[in-house]
Amino acid sequence: MTLPTSRRHFLQLAGAGLAVASTGVPLPGHAQPAATIAPGPVLLNFNECPYGPSPAAQQAARDSIAGSGRYQFALAGQVRDAVAAQAAVAADHIRLYPGSSEPLNRAATLWTGPQAALVVADPTFETLGDMAKARGAHVQKVPLRADGAHDLRAMAAAAHAQPTGLIYVCNPNNPTGSISPPAELAWLLANKPSATRVLVDEAYLQYSDQPSLIAQVAQRDDLIVLRTFSKLYGMAGLRLGVAAAHPDRLRELARLGDNPLPVPALAAALASLHDPELIPQRRLQNARVRQATIAWLGKRGFSCVPSEANCFVVDVQRDGTAFAKAMADNGVVIGRSWPIWPQRVRVTVGTEEEMAAFRQAFAKVAGVPV
Repeated sequence: MTLPTSRRHFLQLAGAGLAVASTGVPLPGHAQPAATIAPGPVLLNFNECPYGPSPAAQQAARDSIAGSGRYQFALAGQVRDAVAAQAAVAADHIRLYPGSSEPLNRAATLWTGPQAALVVADPTFETLGDMAKARGAHVQKVPLRADGAHDLRAMAAAAHAQPTGLIYVCNPNNPTGSISPPAELAWLLANKPSATRVLVDEAYLQYSDQPSLIAQVAQRDDLIVLRTFSKLYGMAGLRLGVAAAHPDRLRELARLGDNPLPVPALAAALASLHDPELIPQRRLQNARVRQATIAWLGKRGFSCVPSEANCFVVDVQRDGTAFAKAMADNGVVIGRSWPIWPQRVRVTVGTEEEMAAFRQAFAKVAGVPV
């Protein structure tokens, strides 16, 4: 099996057996401890939440194990209803999946192909584009604006220029963490081709103050919004995601098959949804560490795209692939560069200790003072 480029690159680096000692002391006010991991490289490459599931979510997952011999369909219904209540939509507009990559792949299967193009930003999360391309669809890439936002007007024009099945908007964007303003998203929905569906991926939205588009699925049958528990909720390895859309669109997605959901993931998700302090706490925690790191880079002459997520892109002013390899050689595994931006690399926001290690390695590789 051929691994996706980012994961293949990571495995090559991680296989080098690098190790780095933790440094620094957590700032006061950190309510969530970092997840306990074995000694090894500092991993700032996959946009995982370094704090893991909340303590309540961890306890709920542990408590669910004894009952995991049953499918627990009622528990899945409770999670769906809780998501729907928080999104202010009817429960029949919400469907759960084991992560949000599955509905992304299903959307490509359903709504792109040789006669139905896909329009995406460049750079952006590539799973949907890779699947569409494998189905024979033309994938039209539209460069991001200078401020990192999607160029939604250019994307609409690209959709009008050819039969287009789907427009994909990741907001905040991956890899940049940049946002596309609500007014621009409203313009896109009002001016896109009528037969083209819009898929808005809000995997990172909880790190931002931007409003969600989920409530709009109650008025539109051409909008699909995805959310995930993998990022801010720290459940990447537990796998649980959300698709919000008109019931007709959800039925189309469901026609491609269905499976029961992992019970520990459902239990952890329900506990997370019932914790009103978790999102604002982790949003603030992430923003503080991200902004301090970006400010440190800026003082040393390295610019970053404005970010409202748990990742950012920094211009390292040299070949990004070689820079990432040098960072890994110094015990810190960061993300990769993109073809359109060969000198920029993505960095996940880690803990205070992890970002201290990042600064040490970056200073050494870049030849700047710590």
